[in-house]
Amino acid sequence: MIGLIQRVSNAKVEVEGEVIGQIDHGLLMLLGIERGDGAREADRLLERVLTYRVFDDAEGKMNRSLIDTNGSLLVVSQFTLAADTHKGTRPGFSTAASPQDGAHWYHHLVEEARRKVGTVATGQFAPSEPASSASRRNSASHRPSPQR
Repeated sequence: MIGLIQRVSNAKVEVEGEVIGQIDHGLLMLLGIERGDGAREADRLLERVLTYRVFDDAEGKMNRSLIDTNGSLLVVSQFTLAADTHKGTRPGFSTAASPQDGAHWYHHLVEEARRKVGTVATGQFAPSEPASSASRRNSASHRPSPQR
C-alpha cells in the first residue's frame, strides 16, 4: 500500500463539476493499493500518515501531526501509484490490487481514519479516479516498511 501525502490549506475532488469531497487545512492522500495488501498494511499506513510531523509548531519547526493540529484528511484512490515502471515507457499494473480488493481496502482505511480524525473526506473509488485540486504546501511519498 502506497500513500502519497500533500499538506494542503484546502483540497477538493470534483466529478463532472460537482464537489464530492472537500477539506480545509490538513492532508491530501493519494492511495495506491497493491496485490497482497490487507488490514495490516492499511492500518500501518494510516498510523504513519496521521502521526507524521509535517505541520509547523509555534517555533516554525515541522513538529506537529495531523492529529496534533486537528487537521482534516482527504483520501483519493490512485491505482497508478502501484505501477511498475522499471522497464520501457509503458507502466505495468500487474502489481496493483484488483478493483474489488482495492475498493475493499480503500474503504477499510477510510473507516479507520474516521474513527481517529475529525474530518475525513473521500473521492469516488473508481479505476479511473478524477483529478483532485489542492492548494499545495508540501508532499511526501511513503511506503511503510513492514514491522518485524
